[in-house]
Amino acid sequence: MKDALIVVSGGMDSITLLNEFKDEIAMAVTFNYGSNHAEKEIGFAKLHCERLGIKHLIIPLEFMHQYFKSSLLEGADAIPEGHYADENMKSTVVPFRNGIMLAIACGLAESNNLHRVMIANHSGDHAIYPDCRKEFVDAMSDAMKKGTYEGVEIFAPYTNISKTDIAKRGKAIGLNYAETWSCYKGGEKHCGKCGTCVERKEALRDAGIDDPTEYEE
Repeated sequence: MKDALIVVSGGMDSITLLNEFKDEIAMAVTFNYGSNHAEKEIGFAKLHCERLGIKHLIIPLEFMHQYFKSSLLEGADAIPEGHYADENMKSTVVPFRNGIMLAIACGLAESNNLHRVMIANHSGDHAIYPDCRKEFVDAMSDAMKKGTYEGVEIFAPYTNISKTDIAKRGKAIGLNYAETWSCYKGGEKHCGKCGTCVERKEALRDAGIDDPTEYEE
């Protein structure tokens, strides 16, 4: 039964979730909040939704780029390089991004008689992104359920697994990760040096996948 709406970015995690649970998804939504890599990600989100025959909405959130503080919104030169575990990666946090997106997705779900909102947060996100942690997702799901007639809930099956585990799931269903985007700098090719590029490399390597990504280096 297709009773879910998915928040899909075009990155490895959400594209894996989209393809793994395609038979349960009635609608997908991508939010354009003005990040450096938005154009790249949105293109892949659109590609996969079209291929799967899933209705896909792209909703602009220009106010986030205009008023929020994050290196993710300030151009490629502002993106720190290194591992996600490094302290400087906190600059890439877009304040309450998932809270805002989930709230809108909840309204969309109820408007379309859907009962679940899917999101692809995972255990590796938790260290620096407060709105990816299990505690937040559970609290947000509870608020959504109490605030809707349909009792809309969040379905976040990757919360307690790693990006490597996600890549293994993608490998099992034959997903081509060349058709995803990770790099926060949003250039023609992945930079290979920012936190999300480093994480992408590690996940694909540890999942036993030959990395199909084109890197600048």
